[in-house]
Amino acid sequence: MSRKETRELRLTLRRSAVLALAALLGALPLYGQRAELERRIQRQVLPNGLEVIAVENRGVPLVTIEVDVRNGSFTQGPQFEGLSHLYEHMFFKANAEYPEPDQFVARASELGAVFNGQTREEIVNYYVTLPADSLEGGMRFLAAPLKGPLFRQDELERERSVVIGEYDRNESNPFYHFTTAVDKALWTTAWSRKNPLGERDVILRTTPQQMRFIQQRYYIPNNSAIVVTGDVAPERVFAIARTVFGDWKRGPDPFVTDPIPAVPPLTHSQGVITEQPVGSVVVMLKWQGPSAVRDAAATYAADVFSDVLNQPGSRFQKRLVDSGLFQSIGVNYYTLNNVGPITIVGETTPERLREALAALDEEITKVVEPNYFSTEELEFTKQHRIVDAMFQLERASGFSHQLGFWWAVTGLEYFYGYTDMMAKQTPEDLRRYAKTYIIGKPHIVGVLLSPEMRQRLGLGTTELATPRGQP
Repeated sequence: MSRKETRELRLTLRRSAVLALAALLGALPLYGQRAELERRIQRQVLPNGLEVIAVENRGVPLVTIEVDVRNGSFTQGPQFEGLSHLYEHMFFKANAEYPEPDQFVARASELGAVFNGQTREEIVNYYVTLPADSLEGGMRFLAAPLKGPLFRQDELERERSVVIGEYDRNESNPFYHFTTAVDKALWTTAWSRKNPLGERDVILRTTPQQMRFIQQRYYIPNNSAIVVTGDVAPERVFAIARTVFGDWKRGPDPFVTDPIPAVPPLTHSQGVITEQPVGSVVVMLKWQGPSAVRDAAATYAADVFSDVLNQPGSRFQKRLVDSGLFQSIGVNYYTLNNVGPITIVGETTPERLREALAALDEEITKVVEPNYFSTEELEFTKQHRIVDAMFQLERASGFSHQLGFWWAVTGLEYFYGYTDMMAKQTPEDLRRYAKTYIIGKPHIVGVLLSPEMRQRLGLGTTELATPRGQP
């Protein structure tokens, strides 16, 4: 079977699967998902400002409890670069209730809990999954480090080594060097606020006082949410939350006290070449995209735009992958409040690099042409998004992470209306998005290849920043 026939078969199977799932879910309409989400997601705000969110799902006798904090790399100036991530590691260490090393982790074992945390650009989350009859114990378990962290020097030294180990593992990956170089060029002076992993020298100099500063500024109830999903009654969740978290003291709004600086707009296109021991060539184009708060309408179009171009049967894929210019290529927009990136990544060969770049440039300009996006493509993409959203609602642990992310980055009002707004997108909306953020806009063109490939090609950064193949 040819590559084209294989791709068309996959597309047919994918469409059939989505339609079957839609039928299984009751032939979901493209509109009206907000009402279902509002029915399933129960919310209360405590007097101290803590938002408590509960989603009942009686499928299995488990519950996931998640703490979400509006923190992450976007709060970091260069002197704190990576410390929101280090704080995440310190969260599961000694606190006023469990003051000895490993005592807190031992309590998790007693509860039968699986726990973890994650630091991203605009959220830090901590979660436990445990038997439903341990709901109150799990909430008290998470309350202890929120209200009384100790930041012991010995534990800080140990966790700093763990984070440096993560840093070392990333540096051993050629793609890490590539993406870091591209992102530094894209974000310029805002790079520290887009870098959750951080910088080695900053991490090595961290003090307990810096951890305490982060806690006092960001780890306050009016900058946090508790999300509880699974085999729970929302009324019981709210009652326990009032008892366990009610005495957590409110603090000043950190984003009034210390506003986040605006991301400086990219003023010109730039080429970035990263030489690493790789066997193929990776191409990455990046633009500064919309803010989910300042231009929410564009974010819906951005997601549909990316999904349509990523469909195996799209004009974009046929021109660039079915032709053999790229082995693979994908388009993505990452939703953020403080400017989300638009990314196109493709893999090609040294021999076809220049031809592939020219074809990609040319194809990008065509996305604003009438009829570039077919009605069938848009409708399939919308239905797929709705099916995915409804299945996420049935996965209690995964859904807690999703809720926490949207609560922190956009607010839940955005999330409630997401599928309905996405379903309203038209080809004109997609063209408007492309004209506003992509076509003719400054961007970064990155290429990852081996030193030998670069020498053979005679490739320079100025060449990458020069438009190719455009009419």
